[in-house]
Amino acid sequence: MYRRNFSVAALAAATLLFESTLTRLLAVAQFYHFAFLVVSLALLGFGASGALLSVFPRLRAIPLERLLFWAGLGFAAGVSLAYAGVNWLPFDSYSIAWERRQIVYFLLYYLALTIPFLVSGLGIGGALALTRGKSHLIYAANLLGSSLGALLAPLSLSLAGVPGAVLMSALMGVLSALFLVEKGANRDFSRSRAGLISFLSLGLLSFVGLVAANRGMISPLGMVISPYKGLSYARLVPGSQSIYGRWNAISRVDVIADAATRRLPGLSYQYLGNPPPQLGLSIDADALQPITLAAPETFDAAAWMPEALAFSLKPDAEVFVIEPGGGLGVLQALAGGADEITAVIEDPSIRQAVAQTAPEFDIYSHAHVRVVTGSARVYLHRHEVSFDIVYFPLTDAYRPVTSGAYSLGEDYVLTVEALADAIERLSPGGMLVATRWLQSPPSEELRLIATLVEALDEQGRISPRDALVAYRSVQTMTVLVKPDGWAAGELSAAREFVESRRYDFVWAPDIRESETNRFNRLPESVYYFQVRELLATSPREGYYASYPYDIRPAVDNRPFFFHFFTWAQTPEVLNTLGMTWQPFGGSGYLVLIALLALVVTLSGVLILLPLFLQRRSSARLHEERRAFRIFLYFALLGVAFLFVEIPLIQQWIILFGQPIYAFTVVVGVLLSSSGAGSALARAEWLPRRSAFGGLACLAIALPLAMSHLLDFVLGWPLLARLGAAIVTLAPLGLLMGFPFPLGLAWLEKQAPQWTPWAWAINGCASVVASVLAAIFTLSFGFTVVMLCGACAYAGAFLAACWRGGRTGIG
Repeated sequence: MYRRNFSVAALAAATLLFESTLTRLLAVAQFYHFAFLVVSLALLGFGASGALLSVFPRLRAIPLERLLFWAGLGFAAGVSLAYAGVNWLPFDSYSIAWERRQIVYFLLYYLALTIPFLVSGLGIGGALALTRGKSHLIYAANLLGSSLGALLAPLSLSLAGVPGAVLMSALMGVLSALFLVEKGANRDFSRSRAGLISFLSLGLLSFVGLVAANRGMISPLGMVISPYKGLSYARLVPGSQSIYGRWNAISRVDVIADAATRRLPGLSYQYLGNPPPQLGLSIDADALQPITLAAPETFDAAAWMPEALAFSLKPDAEVFVIEPGGGLGVLQALAGGADEITAVIEDPSIRQAVAQTAPEFDIYSHAHVRVVTGSARVYLHRHEVSFDIVYFPLTDAYRPVTSGAYSLGEDYVLTVEALADAIERLSPGGMLVATRWLQSPPSEELRLIATLVEALDEQGRISPRDALVAYRSVQTMTVLVKPDGWAAGELSAAREFVESRRYDFVWAPDIRESETNRFNRLPESVYYFQVRELLATSPREGYYASYPYDIRPAVDNRPFFFHFFTWAQTPEVLNTLGMTWQPFGGSGYLVLIALLALVVTLSGVLILLPLFLQRRSSARLHEERRAFRIFLYFALLGVAFLFVEIPLIQQWIILFGQPIYAFTVVVGVLLSSSGAGSALARAEWLPRRSAFGGLACLAIALPLAMSHLLDFVLGWPLLARLGAAIVTLAPLGLLMGFPFPLGLAWLEKQAPQWTPWAWAINGCASVVASVLAAIFTLSFGFTVVMLCGACAYAGAFLAACWRGGRTGIG
């Protein structure tokens, strides 16, 4: 029995490792919302495996050891096929709206990625169906193995990148087969033992080679990236060359030389000098950030960039720079005369890339610069420090608001709570500086101002209209915030600066409309009009509701700064479908809606097909009632688990800085403790109803307390934050491990033939729930999603207890 459990655990670990790696692979090769779409579809392979086990009883007649053996090998082969399909199929998400052959490519893409999950699901689902009386231990092994996969993901990615993590997931699949090979137990299996060991040895040697290449900063990208990614454009420049490439757990970092990189956002067209040469720094193959090859004392272009006003008003300042990327923001501060600079960078590979590729101009090694590796939110909570200037430099690429390509990405740096923390750390007379891209119609920059206004309102020190100064260049808008108010001399200096650089005011405490559209002429002064209306409307929710885009301030409970979709946009999006050069035709939110319709349709087929065939063989009414109850119970469990797990992962990004770290901690703790709960599920002493009720109550209490909990522990040291996660999540995970094996125990006694169908239902419901969770989170926030998860657990409890007035599963 223990060999089966180890095999299931290894197969589950391989599956979750591949799922995590696939998300990173597709986010780099394509775009994040595409990664979410494809992975969600591919996970339907679990539901398909349950349907196949239900429809083809011969699969359940295969000896379990043999089924698991071939599932492990099939998974490894499926991983290889999926990796090849991602790289070889010429799929183009930008042209799918009008080029029909792309639909065929997408289906092949999806099919290739589904195979590993289908094969893995056949092995694990078959083990659950064939191990009667011990299925709770199989499920526990599945959960514990999955938690191991969550831990292996950041480790494999940091050591050898996506290619190494893909290889490691395939090797884990082979290892799951090797666990079943026992000398003398089965002659057919024993013949394969030497071959499996040889394959694992060769694979490990290849993995070591990838590790060495990564440490040598010449790691292969290992994938074909979209021609619309920034790195692809850079490679097309004649003479460009890659001089640095390295993976870590959270990103892929590349540096390109001679790629015609010229990025000085907001630079005044009055500047008559020559911009300094720059290297191009690419994160996840996205648009290049500049590594500027200039010393602070020679960087005269800094005086002609929009943030220079802040440095001229606060000479010899202590400056806090948040996520400066390639270092341009730090260089600006030094060129502007800053005395001491604290730069916070979450990704240590960025600093390493700058040091390796531009050692003579490594701005992070400057004597007046202190670099902090970690989260800015954690740093500001942990250290009682103050700064003359807090600077949010513009490091990301221009993103047309209509594309919605980054709607699903969390950003905890630009929420009301984050900006309030930054304002709180300003010294007397200090100012906050932030620059965003100018959008038409106003959206990104207007949301920034709205978020700053709400942050100022929280503090209550000054009216926002008296604290803000904003002006625009041709492409950017810069906002300065002084919580202590603007002196007349400072406003006079601001006017002189704005006029000499040919910028246009958007707002100032004493603004005149004639100042708002002088140099960068528009048909009307739309940015000024919108900011004026925003500041004049009370309550502001009325203004947000009437605006054509969703510009409500991002908050920690809904941290999607780049999500602007409203249903009023739907006709416009549909009218331009097939006529815009955007992934899937535009609007990431509508892609989610289309994805939901697709997964519901496919899930319906996978769930109803076994039921239809079963009904043909039995017309008994009580079988239909039992089927409905089974469907309700296991579907609600699938929805509940994901509705609790996904928001927890997204919320804990605040504490751990990066999604992969939050994923590892939350999923690792929840699944390992759920595995323990599953192992205990059939204990005679377990009060099943009380455990179910406790789960629903805890699932309700946790989201209501989450914001206070996160704020309380945010400034703690890393190990203390990790301990808080374990203490908070382990009891919940333990209780979450009970319901599924309890349902299996009931099925084994009453209707064992339905066990594979229950596996299909749970798998399909989990995929539907992952899409629904994303939609609900974008619209309503994490708390609402988690409360819906608690309600789903309560609904499953009622379904368990109801059986025509008699006690059922409960």
